[in-house]
Amino acid sequence: MKLRIRGDSLRFRLSPSEMARLLQSGRIEETVHFGPEHDARLTYALLTNVDTPGQDESMKVVYGPQAISVVVASIQVRAWANGAQVGMYAEVNTGAGRLELAVEKDFACLDKSTADNQDTFPNPNQRTTC
Repeated sequence: MKLRIRGDSLRFRLSPSEMARLLQSGRIEETVHFGPEHDARLTYALLTNVDTPGQDESMKVVYGPQAISVVVASIQVRAWANGAQVGMYAEVNTGAGRLELAVEKDFACLDKSTADNQDTFPNPNQRTTC
C-alpha cells in the first residue's frame, strides 16, 4: 500500500493483492521505521467497519501516537473493489480544518517496465503515461 501525504490530504493506493487482503480481513497496514527507537515509526492502515443498519458510510480518519487509520464502510469497499470506480474520496472536518482522503486502485504506469508494474491494476488509459 502506498501513502501520499501532501498538505491536508492523505492518499492510499492499493494493489490487487492488498485489496484482496482488505476484503478478507478488514484491515491492511504498513509501517515506516525512522530509527531504532520503538516510537520512531509511523503505521498507516486502512480498515473496514462492520455494516449495521443506519450506519454512516462516510470515510473517517483515526489518529493516534505513531498511527494513522482510515476507516471505510465495508459495503462501500466491496462496491469499489468489484466495480470500475477508481477510488473512494471524502473530506473530513478535523476541528483544525478539512482533511481530504483518497483511497485508490494502484494502476500500472505505462512508462514503467513490467517488473515495476507487478501487482497493479491494468491501466484503463492506454494513451497517457503516469
